[in-house]
Amino acid sequence: MREEMNDALEVIKVPARRGRMVALNAGDTVDVVNIHGGQVVDTWAFARDNPAEYMSMEHSHVLHYRLNFRPGDALCTDQWRTIMTFVEDTSPGIHDTLCPACCAPSYTIFYGHEGYHDNCSDNLKGQFEALGVPFHRVPTPWNLFMETIVENSNDMKDMPSTTGAGRYVRLRAEMDCYFAVSACPQDLIVINGEDGVPRNIALHIRRTPGKLVT
Repeated sequence: MREEMNDALEVIKVPARRGRMVALNAGDTVDVVNIHGGQVVDTWAFARDNPAEYMSMEHSHVLHYRLNFRPGDALCTDQWRTIMTFVEDTSPGIHDTLCPACCAPSYTIFYGHEGYHDNCSDNLKGQFEALGVPFHRVPTPWNLFMETIVENSNDMKDMPSTTGAGRYVRLRAEMDCYFAVSACPQDLIVINGEDGVPRNIALHIRRTPGKLVT
């Protein structure tokens, strides 16, 4: 739901457990805002001239030869084109780059959940459908604010997100792209803050002056 729009700032609220995809022009910036704190946000970007081309965690790992990204880093696609720049981070700076998006089967396989469970994969697919954009796949997301750590034993461990209320990550589009997020609906393990309750987030978008989204 769009809350506010003016020449300087466009604010979009994303409800808990739901997703949103927006078109960005090269030069636009977007802040992914953790309104209440503790909320994990699955994050993707797709080239507008070829939606099958996506922001790739694996390629970006190799680009910087590390598992985590820092402000100033470029994020590239599976075709090695720069799609986003990581501009600013006011959170503790821990953002998982390894875990795939949750899907309906994952809640059954890992947690024994019966019946349908909201999930980030379907949230992304639904946003492609809503915008009438051809859907190809669910890439590994950049899981903003998700504190999955790799221990010395190489085991992975999920921790509750410690990101505080109002903290954000700022990204800049380096090509015309579709930018998508999902306020992760995981409520069967405690990753969304200390209480494990999914909450709403916001996108704060600053558009490049004089450019229209097409």
